[in-house]
Amino acid sequence: MVDITSDELEKLKLQFKPLVGIQFKSLALPAAALEAFEPSQIGTIVGALMDALIPHLPDLPGIGLQKHEGILKDREGYPDYKHVSGKRLELKLLYVDNPNIKMKTPATPREPSARLTQKVTRKNVDPANDAMLVIAYRMEPQAAAPESVSPTIIDLEVLSMIELVAARDKRMEDRGGRWFGKFETPTVPSKIGRKKLKAGATLVEAYGRKESEGMDYNEDTNFGKLSRIPHKLLQKFLVKHRGKGEIPEELFKEAVVEMEDELNKLEDKT
Repeated sequence: MVDITSDELEKLKLQFKPLVGIQFKSLALPAAALEAFEPSQIGTIVGALMDALIPHLPDLPGIGLQKHEGILKDREGYPDYKHVSGKRLELKLLYVDNPNIKMKTPATPREPSARLTQKVTRKNVDPANDAMLVIAYRMEPQAAAPESVSPTIIDLEVLSMIELVAARDKRMEDRGGRWFGKFETPTVPSKIGRKKLKAGATLVEAYGRKESEGMDYNEDTNFGKLSRIPHKLLQKFLVKHRGKGEIPEELFKEAVVEMEDELNKLEDKT
């Protein structure tokens, strides 16, 4: 089957552009109260509420989205939306700090939690029709009530789902990880497993959830986090909203290496 094309993705993106600038005024928070919260805390609270409200946004003319019934019959049903074109969209929200709003500074770096979970695999992705809709938002004062702030959509991107799944899974495999079951549980080599690999030994095909279980593989609890998927367009979008500007295409490989170094340092602390 032919994968969704870049032209199709660009057409979808143009149709979704009216979402940029939408402010969720019903999700108003006192600006003064934000000083007691870290950005990641607000992102978690507001993100869940936005998830519930965004299905009502297709009332905007020309967007053509409606809620999909979900082919996975659970709380994390996939995909989120269907489009009038027949395409299917999975929504991911990216919280962006607003430097003009005072908030508590976290003691340690916080990695964004949005992820493409193990429930979305080659088993249930339609390569020709599935895409990810990534929406970047931040807290901004309401024009009519500046003492209140509300989440506001500032940017969006539309990406091929099958490309994202392939990049996500390849990263796991390149790190020595593997799937257990038929795309059921993603794993990475444990500390014990990594030592055995360096010694040239073969790993035992069994996994645990904690290092203390002594298995050669551990379930990858960070699997699918968007910041860990080495997909060029996704990473350019994420870096753009970390305040570093766009990544020139020729520097993308260096950016991925830098990303991996930062994430490895975080993993070593956990």
